Amino acid sequence: MSRKIHLALHPYGVGGPGQHGLWKDPRVAKNASIDINYYIRQAQAAEHALFDALFIVDSQFINATYPAHYLNRLEPLTLLAAVATHTRHIGLVGTASSTYNSPFNLARRFASLDHISGGRAGWNVVTSFDSGASKNFGLEEHLDYATRYGRALEFVQVARGLWDSYEDDAFPADVARNIFLDPAKLHALNHTGEHLKVAGPLNLSRSPQGQPVIFQAGVSEEGRDLAARVAEGIYAPGGSLRQAQDYYADIKKRTAAYGRDPEHIKIFIHGSPIVAATDEAAGRREREIFEEDDDFDRNLALLGRSFGAYDFSRHDLDAPFPDVAHLAEKGGRTGAARIIERAAADELTLRQVAESLREFRRSPFVGAPRTVADSIEEWFNAGTFDGINLAFRTDDEVTAFVDGVVPILQQRGLFRTEYEADTLRGNLGLPVPANQFTREPQLAND
Repeated sequence: MSRKIHLALHPYGVGGPGQHGLWKDPRVAKNASIDINYYIRQAQAAEHALFDALFIVDSQFINATYPAHYLNRLEPLTLLAAVATHTRHIGLVGTASSTYNSPFNLARRFASLDHISGGRAGWNVVTSFDSGASKNFGLEEHLDYATRYGRALEFVQVARGLWDSYEDDAFPADVARNIFLDPAKLHALNHTGEHLKVAGPLNLSRSPQGQPVIFQAGVSEEGRDLAARVAEGIYAPGGSLRQAQDYYADIKKRTAAYGRDPEHIKIFIHGSPIVAATDEAAGRREREIFEEDDDFDRNLALLGRSFGAYDFSRHDLDAPFPDVAHLAEKGGRTGAARIIERAAADELTLRQVAESLREFRRSPFVGAPRTVADSIEEWFNAGTFDGINLAFRTDDEVTAFVDGVVPILQQRGLFRTEYEADTLRGNLGLPVPANQFTREPQLAND
């Protein structure tokens, strides 16, 4: 079977980073981010188009400067459980922090979603770079990078151990013999590690796909290493074609170095396609969107997120970029380091750095349907991604892509014409993990 593109949908609601003005669009309901019917419609449209997954982001901290969608949105697993009852095939991937959750509780919640959906759950593992989140969980300080990523690795290992608490045939439910559970097939984890101590067992059996699919967004060295060790799907940073190629090759190489099959980790880049009748019309719309969202105060606040939601407005905008490197260690270290390096190299002021965040950069996926399809095919064949995590501002944009671009990709044999399986693993071509207590290999479509 030839290699095919995977597609996921990332709903914007009323507008996330870089989409600050979306809530003003008359086509977008002002309560979209808390309206479950909005998410159900998005998921059903994506499922109709045979997408692999619906992806829901999350964070544990806000202040008044955050994007509109962040200020008022539903908790991901609650949201996805509702969507699960209105869909049949599309995967349901929710973001949850390994820093600000307990393994037993989170493992149970994702396992529940996996059962409710019939084996379509995925967990996007994050370590939370918003340092202000610590005070929402009774901690005075956010954990440093090394601790957060060490905890994340151990957290995933514990969750996987808990998901294996029952062997697949642990429940004979034999009335004649008065045996509901075979106790020999129930296993306590009894984990004691550097960061976590969890006894188990989990009070929930394995789902049709064995375990939820693990996603991660690794950019830093620690993040890339974590992804290579445990992730089955990655939300990649994107960038230029060359940057995407380098990232793709690096992750696949690291995965192989850990003794894993590189084909068992699917890399998704972010994409915000703009599809119109002509290339010119799509280009004009791309420029219009940029100008609608070009808000300096919002850009300044967005800059602060990489430094632990730091308030840069306290500084002189036309003075040299301030020395805030110490804030990056517990925030978004990789992105912050790039900002600091560029500011120093080009001797930029704070104003110039904030403005640079909103420099107009053309997306590769803008144009008439065939132009967009050509660009997607070029990037795919160039070894930059296994899939694209698509974000659209309005329902009209979803329709334009689904009706215009998807059929072309299907005609070229690059995208499915029907779902391969009923589970997220099956559709991504990922194996069902063997239960650590039985170690019997299974195929994803068994």
